[in-house]
Amino acid sequence: MHLLILGGTTEARRLAELLADAPTPGLRVTTSLAGRVAAPRLPPGEVRVGGFGGADGLAAWLREHAVDLLIDATHPFAGTISFNAARAAATAHVPLLALRRPGWTPVEGDTWHDAASLEEAARLLPGLGRRVFLTTGRMGLAAFAGLDGLWFLVRSVDAPGAPHPARMETLLDRGPFTLEGERAVLRRHRIDVVVTKDSGGAATAPKLTAAREAGLPVVVVRRPPAPDGVPVVSTPEEALRAVRDAYARHPAARGGTPAVPEGG
Repeated sequence: MHLLILGGTTEARRLAELLADAPTPGLRVTTSLAGRVAAPRLPPGEVRVGGFGGADGLAAWLREHAVDLLIDATHPFAGTISFNAARAAATAHVPLLALRRPGWTPVEGDTWHDAASLEEAARLLPGLGRRVFLTTGRMGLAAFAGLDGLWFLVRSVDAPGAPHPARMETLLDRGPFTLEGERAVLRRHRIDVVVTKDSGGAATAPKLTAAREAGLPVVVVRRPPAPDGVPVVSTPEEALRAVRDAYARHPAARGGTPAVPEGG
């Protein structure tokens, strides 16, 4: 049985780790990374890096490599690949499961401002503060490039390219982040407004607590729509159970020999 994980997230790596910790005879696990990060944290098992060439390219890859189950564990804001995965799975007749971390919800004391896009977040900023902690990554900085009256602290894994805000300092770092570390960032840089995508999960959530403690407004960019009709789980452990259920129904679990593509 061949499992393909569309990865790049903490949850995808954790699922690959769970599968590696208790290897199952006859189960082949491949994780695909988009290749947007220069030095990604590689999960255990087979890894491929790079795009597929859209939905048709992914469908062809699924067929060529005899994939039996596809798990979309990409970032909640990687909307295009999720729709491509749904189309490809339907075309190649491969079961699809989405591993999608729950979004964040405000609690008492939060001052959140909802935005439908990075562009809308940029329009909100002049009325909220002048020193911005921008935690939306290095992609999409063009939306903030025209805000010359504001200063930005941009945190990303890799250095951003142009276009970007004229008054900007870059903080190269990778989560998970600690609450004490986020408090220090806000104090050191005199931040008065935070911008984030609703990525969900615990790895980057401490900034929300730090902002709440400091009484700072937070602009939260809503998630893009996801494909309808795709079964969804919210944790790697739930995904692991789904993989085991699929394996139990596969010929490999009954001593059979799954089809292996030529050269595989």
